[in-house]
Amino acid sequence: MIRQLDIDGVPTLLAPTAGPMRAGLTFRVGIADETLARSGITHLLEHLALAPLGLTDHHFNGATTPTFTSFYTQGSEQDVVQFLAAVCRNLHDLPMSRLEVEKEILRTERSSRGVGPLDALPLWRHGARDHGLTSYAELGLPALTEHDLRHWAARWFTRENAVFWIAGNQVPAGLRLALPPGVRQPLPRMSSALPHTPAYFVNGARAVVLDAVVRRRTAAGVFAGLLERELFRSLRQEDGLSYTVTAGYQPCGDRASLHALADALPEKQDAVLGGFIDVLAKLRVGRIEQADLDATVARREEILSEVEVHAARLPGLARDVLTGHPTSTVDELRAELKAVTPADLHQVAQEVTATALLMVPEGNTADWAGFTAAPTASSHIIAGTEYREREGDSVLHVGVEGVSQLVPGAVATVRYAECAALLAWPDGARRLIGYDGITVHIEPTLIDLHPAAVGVIDQQVPADRRVPMPPRPPERIPQPYVGAGGHPSVGWPQQVTPPPAARSWWEIPLMVLSGLAALGVGGFTLLLTLAMLFPDEPDPDDGFLWGMVVAGWLLTVILALPIVLLRRRRRR
Repeated sequence: MIRQLDIDGVPTLLAPTAGPMRAGLTFRVGIADETLARSGITHLLEHLALAPLGLTDHHFNGATTPTFTSFYTQGSEQDVVQFLAAVCRNLHDLPMSRLEVEKEILRTERSSRGVGPLDALPLWRHGARDHGLTSYAELGLPALTEHDLRHWAARWFTRENAVFWIAGNQVPAGLRLALPPGVRQPLPRMSSALPHTPAYFVNGARAVVLDAVVRRRTAAGVFAGLLERELFRSLRQEDGLSYTVTAGYQPCGDRASLHALADALPEKQDAVLGGFIDVLAKLRVGRIEQADLDATVARREEILSEVEVHAARLPGLARDVLTGHPTSTVDELRAELKAVTPADLHQVAQEVTATALLMVPEGNTADWAGFTAAPTASSHIIAGTEYREREGDSVLHVGVEGVSQLVPGAVATVRYAECAALLAWPDGARRLIGYDGITVHIEPTLIDLHPAAVGVIDQQVPADRRVPMPPRPPERIPQPYVGAGGHPSVGWPQQVTPPPAARSWWEIPLMVLSGLAALGVGGFTLLLTLAMLFPDEPDPDDGFLWGMVVAGWLLTVILALPIVLLRRRRRR
């Protein structure tokens, strides 16, 4: 059984275990509580709190998720006591001498992590704020200061905003959780960048992925298991289209995220997409077999029957305590599982369909199945001063409310009040990222931009959303160069290729005539060459004929030369 205690004002959960002692200290703060301009602050603070521990003989780690930050350890009672004392001390006496080192470690961690098929979903659903920030790099790291970190720790890493859990027979003697007072922090709101659902977007990953937001309840967790079962049977066992088929359910407070994935070979992506949508449609109309429900419930009951079930539930229960969600005993969970009916799952399926976001492979769509394409451009244009690209059709509008970038067939607009981050390079380049994820990038060297325009943008965007970027090497900055006739054109500083040459009407006819002439002369010369190499009888005029052979091949090369030169010219 799980006991609820209190240690130094921190709610504590204790459950027995047959293995080594395990413990975790969880705080209600994560990536979704940050802003894009200061993203990475929680992760950096987690690293700094653990940095002084160095090498130890027992296991410990930390984790930062969208809504929680946790510190874990496993070892002897003394190891647990020392680990928690060090973490609590370091959280509010951060080792700032490690600040720049840990920033570099985080950047390395991000670069080596790779991109998974689920990484893009938060951005498309939520945009560039709260839960959508997990799709972005930790842009705020370079500018974070010691003051920022101390202020963040004082607000979020407090005893009222923490829950401690321990898997062991008793609380170790001498265990202290010396945390400052504070307040319990609510979950961040879940914003949406989707005007309509169900929606879909196109991604280059070789998989079909579903994401949905549902009300948290036992039936929703069972539905995730049933969906995986149906997809596996249809796409792998029956049709042999997918290898990896998974589904998951992640509760947080009163809501839960439900996702499913099926991978596909490039030549089978459309078939996987069709089969995936067929399964969703089947469940949406209520075609749910009692045998499939029973099998799914049985798998979950097996988990609840494991010897270590109480200890295994501790991290999840700690999160429930932090969010104020009612906790259930194992017996209550068993009763809820047995009470789930096909009608309950049908209701969840309809909720999944209503909130669905589908990621489809490149070259496919899902509008034929009732999904609406997620927006990739803005629907409005900012009124302001126009600045045209020196080469190309792009037009930039800089106004008092925001900026718009117009290209043929699309518009990108970011309002200053809705700017999640302004990336500012010392050379004058700017990138505005809107709350909806729409981005406007400005290179002053490529646009006939008035010098005051960049100043207007800098002044209108709130200062706390500005992200100073490091200087770029000269070869990475687009620069105008002087082309033929002394006219400026657009290129890179080290580029030596001249600007594209204009094509003339006579090029193709000349290439055709040259080719025909070269073919005729070359053919005649080839026949003459063969005749000279294999004569029927000696000819006294062999010297003259060999001269004709040499002249013929030389003339063939001359006639073919215009084709080569004109093709190179047209490629440039």
